[in-house]
Amino acid sequence: MNDFGEKRFGNKRNILLFWLQAAVIGAAYAALTMVLAPISYGPVQVRVSEALTVLPFFTPAAVPGLFIGCLVSNAVMSPYPLDFIIGSSATLVAALLSYALRKIPWLVPLPPVIVNGAAIGAMLYYLYGVPPSLWADMGFVALGEAVACYAVGIPLMKALGRCRHIFEYKRDGSERPGEKHLNAQEHKRQRRDAAEKDKRH
Repeated sequence: MNDFGEKRFGNKRNILLFWLQAAVIGAAYAALTMVLAPISYGPVQVRVSEALTVLPFFTPAAVPGLFIGCLVSNAVMSPYPLDFIIGSSATLVAALLSYALRKIPWLVPLPPVIVNGAAIGAMLYYLYGVPPSLWADMGFVALGEAVACYAVGIPLMKALGRCRHIFEYKRDGSERPGEKHLNAQEHKRQRRDAAEKDKRH
């Protein structure tokens, strides 16, 4: 199975955690998009919720989460009916690419800029006749994406990096990655403290 299956997560508890994370991310994306709807749609847009597209850096659960969140928000709020299909599909493709680039952090926000700029810009121009030109529509959408993904997304990535353990999964009921090492260090420290205490007595 792939990164989204039981082979990666090891047990049903982790699979449940995976889909819980996806649901939370999807809900956050949809809520931000709908609350900020006036600046989330159209050729000149800064969809602040796109800052969450950095989350594939931390967890693969962000891929379905972002897709579902975009699907819901576009279905409810978008003034462009086909945005439900095109915009959501672009978000899914971008999230998959961001996850593939997770080992190069500064590239993680790039796929949403390129994919959404091209897909949404083309949709606005060809399907809805939004002026002034194809390249202008694509450029404006990409610029708004860059603001959301880099100006907001990168600081978000750095902030979440300090508590990235919240995205980790346990392996078959054992410690999280790195937790075994930390436990060994703690036991060593406790033994050293006990030895020093015995010396004082």
